[in-house]
Amino acid sequence: MNLTNLLAAIIMVESGNNDMAIGDNGKALGPLQIHRSVVIDANRISGRAYRWERMTNRTEAIQVAEIYLRHYGRGKSDEHLARIWNGGPNGHHKPATVGYWNKVRRHL
Repeated sequence: MNLTNLLAAIIMVESGNNDMAIGDNGKALGPLQIHRSVVIDANRISGRAYRWERMTNRTEAIQVAEIYLRHYGRGKSDEHLARIWNGGPNGHHKPATVGYWNKVRRHL
């Protein structure tokens, strides 16, 4: 699973390529707009010790996203992966994430 192009497109949608972006009333950080719960989940999955406060570091943010998407998106399409990123582990089943996928797809 090569996530490079997909994550580049998600970064454009989430932050407009801004590593220092803060969103969702201060609850989401960095280029991928990562919430604390995603970092906690990625740490649980991988046994690592990422810190949410470091998600403005693009390298670490991408590592966290890759852990999360490889775990929850195993065998899934780019569309499903993007929708999982937007809507959580079952995001690919949520109608509300279709619009998000359409935005990501425009950047692929």
